[in-house]
Amino acid sequence: MMSSVMPSVPSLPRIDIPAAELARIQAAFIQEWSEAAACLQRGEPAPLQDRRFAHDAWREHPASQWMTQAYLTSSRALQRMADAVQGDPQTRERVRFAVMQWVDAMSPANFLALNPQAQRRMVESGGESLRQGLTHLLSDLAKGRISHTDESGFEVGRNLACTPGSVVFENAFFQLIQYTPTTPKVHARPLVMVPPCINKYYILDLQPRNSLVAHLVAEGFTVFMVSWRNPVPGEPDGIEHATWDDYLMQGVLTALSQAAAISRQPQVNALGFCVGGTLLASALAAARAKGVNPVASLTLLTSFLDFSDTGVLSIFVDEQHARLREQQLGAGGLMSARELGSTFSFLRPNDLVWNYVVNQYLHGDPLPAFDLLYWNGDSTNLPGPFFAWYLRNTYLENNLREPGRAMACGEPVDFGTLDMPAYLYGSREDHIVPWRAAFESASLLGGDVRFVLGASGHIAGVINPPASGKRSHWVGEGDPREHTADTWFGEAEERPGSWWPDWMQWLRAHSGRQVAAPAQAGDAEHPVIEPAPGRYVRTRAI
Repeated sequence: MMSSVMPSVPSLPRIDIPAAELARIQAAFIQEWSEAAACLQRGEPAPLQDRRFAHDAWREHPASQWMTQAYLTSSRALQRMADAVQGDPQTRERVRFAVMQWVDAMSPANFLALNPQAQRRMVESGGESLRQGLTHLLSDLAKGRISHTDESGFEVGRNLACTPGSVVFENAFFQLIQYTPTTPKVHARPLVMVPPCINKYYILDLQPRNSLVAHLVAEGFTVFMVSWRNPVPGEPDGIEHATWDDYLMQGVLTALSQAAAISRQPQVNALGFCVGGTLLASALAAARAKGVNPVASLTLLTSFLDFSDTGVLSIFVDEQHARLREQQLGAGGLMSARELGSTFSFLRPNDLVWNYVVNQYLHGDPLPAFDLLYWNGDSTNLPGPFFAWYLRNTYLENNLREPGRAMACGEPVDFGTLDMPAYLYGSREDHIVPWRAAFESASLLGGDVRFVLGASGHIAGVINPPASGKRSHWVGEGDPREHTADTWFGEAEERPGSWWPDWMQWLRAHSGRQVAAPAQAGDAEHPVIEPAPGRYVRTRAI
């Protein structure tokens, strides 16, 4: 099953390790193995600082101790060899990634015949753990993916994406949700949220306790949400031929104009999250080139504008791969959610792949009920032409960074023309959009910029409600463009808790006066189509 979902890595060129460095690695291997062997021969368990082997069962049998030490010592040697490879940065990263995949996959914990903890569980349960594990495995084989949570515990519209609201506009690309106010007065200028089209929007509206949307509404903001359509094979309207420009014109810019019309405001505030931020900024640059300025303030959460540092994702991108995707998808078709999801999972294989193989398949443990993991498994397909353009112009050629190099909606893209106030957020442990890359967006924008850094990763850093009291964030005063990312961080102040209050204070200053909350959603030109969360978000990828 694993080989069917592992992402393909472009072929590696010839690699070289200096002889002196190889000798040092060999010497370290011999010394570490000798020390571990000496402990084992004296009957003393060698120290294990790896959570995969934390259970007592791994220490009770000499054979398991020897096997585990051999695996860990060999793994460290292989990783040191990968670090010592000579060559360009992309080659080195590809070697590291390939070694990480092999090392993690070969852990003795992943195999029933080598895992004493799983064997003990099987004996103690009278074979029930094995039966449950096989049930989990067969279920996932039918789905074609590894389950990360008990999906029966969640339902979109019941306990996810349940902030009250109405769909007030729709086209072939998205539905526009207007959320029901909960305060007597609201800010006149609305906020339009543009989520990534690679995932469902309700990461921003999980459950009431951790919903950014619900928090905004409770703070008196008027909120609109773009709910992207999830294209599936065989649809008759040709969305599988949709381009990047289609998503900008018929998606982002249409959503902004419809929200402005409903709220009777000349401009709106706009937020883009991840790929949604790249789409939003590109759409605004194209609009500005046409003499249109629909947005009064811009918020970008963990978004790339400059793709110079794309982290581990860079290993999947080269000219050969881009051409392959263009041949496969450039004229139409769908980039499947399953392929995209497996690629992201194998960026952290121990946490998102093998951990579940061991716990669910070998131990027979029940799946936890976790809203974020349910959302993570509810991903979307992408139109092929859209994906092919995005891959080449961002990850491969980084064309959006240079003014005029990329074209959008028939206009040259220049982020420097975006002179509205901007709030940029990055997550310190983000492996999808490294925080320094998010910081670099400040240098491309033309207006006042505030940058804030949150703790944790790509999702958990963003979805951090103040009531939870978790994590921390860093703020720096002054223009971040006067610093490098590291000098900014060196001077930034760490504050406990969520970054949301800092952003709310900033957003409130750009949201206009308070007016009476509207009695109903939409208007005469935008009648309510259906209650939130709408139909589009319920469509599952095939």
